[in-house]
Amino acid sequence: MGKVYLVGAGPGDAGLLTIKGKTLLELADVVIYDALVSEEILAMISPYAEKINAGKRRGNHSLLQCDTNQLLIEKAKDHAIVVRLKGGDPFVFGRGGEEMQDLIKEGIEVEIVPGITAGIAAPAYANIPVTHRDYSSSVTFVTGHESAGKYRPEVNWKAIAQGSETIVIYMGIHNLSYIIPQLLSAGLAEDTEIALIRWGTRPEQEELYGTLGDMLDRVEKTGFTAPAIAIIGKVVGFRQMLTEE
Repeated sequence: MGKVYLVGAGPGDAGLLTIKGKTLLELADVVIYDALVSEEILAMISPYAEKINAGKRRGNHSLLQCDTNQLLIEKAKDHAIVVRLKGGDPFVFGRGGEEMQDLIKEGIEVEIVPGITAGIAAPAYANIPVTHRDYSSSVTFVTGHESAGKYRPEVNWKAIAQGSETIVIYMGIHNLSYIIPQLLSAGLAEDTEIALIRWGTRPEQEELYGTLGDMLDRVEKTGFTAPAIAIIGKVVGFRQMLTEE
């Protein structure tokens, strides 16, 4: 019986991959990777390793989650080192907990190798600190994926709007037309600043700035699409203070 490593690849910039993660890619017998892992990081995988794309993008899933879990179990029974390479961090909206549960049920040893999550790194590359003594002493990371479509609205947007000074939304770009009205009805002002960051930390990183009152129009006019995160709060204006100084 082999061992499975759930490795966080970080948000895209290959320089943000941990040394431990890089070492495991060089030693792995099998690497099962996500769609958002950058080509630079995939190039670090041993040429002798079996590479399997298990990526999930909106409307295009290479493998269902249950199939991925079963694949990990099967590969661990035949190979010593199996790496599950996930964008960002395995335990931050990465379904790493689900995979770990199924592996442990089968008696397979699992080790977590954390990665830098996009909710911290992408804003940092845009000169937006998610916390700052003069702007924000709290930050909430939340998924925007549950707010529309086949999922019931599980996120308590009112509690988040009233309880956190900085809000970072993962996987919510397609659902902004639902999320923004929820935040406004919870008491956030229309002039609350919001930034959308696409392909965070990569050379092609793009940013779109606005307010809760005008961002939906800006998204429609520019055609801004996923993969991207949203940052909401006073910290978004910090970058302007830097240019003014």
